[in-house]
Amino acid sequence: MSVEQPLWQALTWFRVLTLGYAVVGYATKYDHVARPELGWVYMAALAVWTLGTFRKVASAEACTYRFLAADIGMALTGIVLTMAVETDDRIGDGASTLPSIWTAGAVLGFAIKGGWRWGASAAAGISVATIVQRKGLAQENIHNIVLLLVAASAIGYIVEVARASERTLARALQIEAATRERERLARDIHDSVLQVLSMVQRRGTALGGEAAELGRMAGEQEIALRALVTDGPPPDPVVPAARRSRLSRRAVRAGTAPAPDENTDSPVDLRTLLARFASARVTVSEPGVPVLLPPTAAAEIAAAVGAALDNVDLHAGADAQAWILVEDDPDAVLVTIRDDGPGIPEGRLAAAEAEGRLGVAQSIRGRLKDLGGTAELVSPPGQGTEVELRIPR
Repeated sequence: MSVEQPLWQALTWFRVLTLGYAVVGYATKYDHVARPELGWVYMAALAVWTLGTFRKVASAEACTYRFLAADIGMALTGIVLTMAVETDDRIGDGASTLPSIWTAGAVLGFAIKGGWRWGASAAAGISVATIVQRKGLAQENIHNIVLLLVAASAIGYIVEVARASERTLARALQIEAATRERERLARDIHDSVLQVLSMVQRRGTALGGEAAELGRMAGEQEIALRALVTDGPPPDPVVPAARRSRLSRRAVRAGTAPAPDENTDSPVDLRTLLARFASARVTVSEPGVPVLLPPTAAAEIAAAVGAALDNVDLHAGADAQAWILVEDDPDAVLVTIRDDGPGIPEGRLAAAEAEGRLGVAQSIRGRLKDLGGTAELVSPPGQGTEVELRIPR
């Protein structure tokens, strides 16, 4: 049942009760009005309308805007007819209108259906009609107008919040159901496909030759499949140029290249982007909880990591291994890329930058500088290279 359904049920009975209040109230002043018969005609029409449309207010689907407009029209008609039924003296003394508080039901219907803006607009229309009926703004009018506006706006706002919460809950339940299904599939795949791929990788490596290449490919597909069942299907692979190395192209072919949507303000889990760089040559170690960053920042970090892997592929050789470590500290996010290559000779980076080769200077350090972060590179000769990316929170 929708969270707003109880409000519709309450409104249904509110209309009936306020109809009774209006009829009894008019009966008590029957002998004092100028045209009592006209008043009774309206009361009969109001009773037929309220009881005849009882089911129209039972749910949001049944209660259409067209019906609510007719409901407001019935209330406005009663307010205007009050000027013909009541005497001028009684109107001046503050006599209630023919529909009395029944008009609040019509206003609240708009608030529940369309939110606080529709409710406030309907309340404003009723308020103008009562001012015209009283031929001025009396103290009683101000009191009633304020109450009606506040009630309509408050209930409309509550309904909007309730609907948003309901949508969020529904989305969370969908995600939970999808996660459970993915976990079930992961168990099944682990017991079958992943085990076979792992065996092919081991046997191929042991046999050597062409079998070793087959084993390597099986290992990459095993990693890609693990990422798929763990993180869900990846987005469309829109890969920046900085990641078009051999390591990156393998990630793209495996369907694991990161592609965050930079047109949204929703935080992106950096783990998901970097985990998809994993392959037989790249090991990714990440925290057990999401590392949430703005989408632009996450994309730039992923591109910087891709550039670092490009350098591994280019300078450390086709057989070099790389490791990516993600750390989420309270004040910063740290991403470390390390390889087991020969390292970089002293002064080589400065010479490369002077020669116009800006891979490290622009693809890595430049990106981190734009994010307000830093990129440190340590490369003792013969001991591999380590790049540390630090992004402040």
